Amino acid sequence: MQTLITDSALTAAERIRSGKLAAFPTETVYGLGADALDDDAVQRVFEVKGRPFDNPLIVHLAAAAAIESVARVEQDFVRSLVEAFIPGPLTLVLKRTSLVSDAVTAGLDTVAVRVPDHAIAQRFLAACGGPVAAPSANKSGRPSPTTWEAVREDFDGEIDCILRGPRSTIGLESTVVDCTSERPVLLREGAVTVGQLRQVVDLAATDSVAQMEEAAVGVSRTARSPGLRHRHYAPRAQVVFADELEIEPDVTASYIGLREPEHGSSFVLVRVCRNVEEYGYELYQFFRDSDALGVVKIYCERPARTGLGSTIIDRIARASR
Repeated sequence: MQTLITDSALTAAERIRSGKLAAFPTETVYGLGADALDDDAVQRVFEVKGRPFDNPLIVHLAAAAAIESVARVEQDFVRSLVEAFIPGPLTLVLKRTSLVSDAVTAGLDTVAVRVPDHAIAQRFLAACGGPVAAPSANKSGRPSPTTWEAVREDFDGEIDCILRGPRSTIGLESTVVDCTSERPVLLREGAVTVGQLRQVVDLAATDSVAQMEEAAVGVSRTARSPGLRHRHYAPRAQVVFADELEIEPDVTASYIGLREPEHGSSFVLVRVCRNVEEYGYELYQFFRDSDALGVVKIYCERPARTGLGSTIIDRIARASR
């Protein structure tokens, strides 16, 4: 199969409507899309990615008004979240309607929905004419792609189309919030921070994401959220926090963080970020750049566990498993 690289949202959408797969840009990372109402196409997403079938997909929509076509909006706080953050890097887990199939939701009675805040993605999704199921456009477990070239690196010749766009402006996946209980519950940290959420809704208190993953409320919260039950975001190199392991000068290594490393000359690649926003923007591409250089170990500075820093810690920790 030859993968079409196109700048046309209409051309990419035509591939979706014909039951094929098309990768597309969003503000968070690139997604790998399939018609969410076509079970065969959805199954191909799992197969091409090597994604476990018990890991539900996020349904992407062109506009907030389309949410109630695939999900039931039952609580007032959902409307508050939609008004504050959608379109944007927020995914809501809601009770699904009969329109959504088991193939998308991994057999759950819930569906994860998102409306990207990205002009190309919105044109593409509107042209698709319906809901698009889309995980990140990378091989399962690999770093999420923030460029169309990274998508091609993982899927050239395996998917039908890549809608070419600029590099993703955020570089980290969406925040996921479970909206099926009386109070919203954070399932996955992301680009919308806990502090931002709490300015809008009464977010249920949690001690840590790790504890949330171990919790069970009917169906476990981990199962409800895409991107939690399996290893994610990992390059081929070993990923470690710089404060947890003594730097080994004789190992081919790279470093990313907010401060210059003490042994800068020991690294084949160093990226010092100005702030946590740039750290999040650079992280996955740095993983891929390190792999391209044959790096054996990637040292990551641990940012403060506040705001976006908490999300970055989460992604590094998952990549280091």
